[in-house]
Amino acid sequence: MISFILMVNKQGQTRLSSYYQWMNMQERVALESEIIRKCLSRSELQCSFLEYRGFKVIYRRYASLFFIVGTVANPDAGPGAENNENELGLLEFIHTLVETMDKWAGSICELDIMYQLEQVHFILDEMVMNGHILETNRSNILRPLDLMDKESKKKEGMFGGR
Repeated sequence: MISFILMVNKQGQTRLSSYYQWMNMQERVALESEIIRKCLSRSELQCSFLEYRGFKVIYRRYASLFFIVGTVANPDAGPGAENNENELGLLEFIHTLVETMDKWAGSICELDIMYQLEQVHFILDEMVMNGHILETNRSNILRPLDLMDKESKKKEGMFGGR
């Protein structure tokens, strides 16, 4: 189960964070800073998977952004359960997320995430619900966003244009 998804720039500034498991704000801040520091300090020759504080962390760098996914064992399995998440599957999920955002924004960059954060959260919410990946088809993910854009343009045309 996915616990969190982070998008971070090369300087370690969080541009997007989405949590699917409850954590208080102090825990989130501490966990984010520690995981970001660990991921940014690793070389490109090192593996993109690491274990930290009971989380299995999978990350990938695209241009100036790091996409970080943290998973835990299924909470319903009880304490001490093994985390059986597929690391390669989550790397593919990260790649699908980036490709979807590229299709939506052209070539996704840090500024797209900063200035259109609501739409990026919407894309992420279309793909992941309660820590489980629901949808990976780019067209299905972007269809509701396209419909919202079309409706907003209709309303602009109705009320503006003088």
